[in-house]
Amino acid sequence: MANETWQRLTANKFTRFLFSAGSGFLVDIFAFYLFDNFVFTQKRYLILGHQTGNHALSLIISFTLGVMVNFLITRYLVFSESKLPFAKQFSRFLMVAFVGYFANLEVLKLLIKYLYLSPSAARITAALSLFFASFFIHKIFSFNLSLRNHARTNH
Repeated sequence: MANETWQRLTANKFTRFLFSAGSGFLVDIFAFYLFDNFVFTQKRYLILGHQTGNHALSLIISFTLGVMVNFLITRYLVFSESKLPFAKQFSRFLMVAFVGYFANLEVLKLLIKYLYLSPSAARITAALSLFFASFFIHKIFSFNLSLRNHARTNH
């Protein structure tokens, strides 16, 4: 019975995307925590002539690591039927991630500055707030798959 349930869950594309995004998310959150608390201990850094905050630096690195994990799992386990070449999928995935990074950064700033959340709690909240849209954006844009086939391609 448990094996049947597991097979039904893993057969569902959205469940596999949840696993993929969740894996990237865990890598992102863990890396953010490590960088924000142990690596970038100053409040501001001068990088290429620009002042950058420790939370932003931590987010750049953690987000990049999470995106790489998320893309690989999404490509091979979620949208493996996509016919787009690897490079095109990856470049599209990166474009979505690039926009998502700035959306995450703005939400992160708002949550820390106005709601006084801890940086780690704000990072988790920001990422979760953008999760659902990413499934459909990646399905349609990154992997060039139709929404109309969503019900039929859940396997």
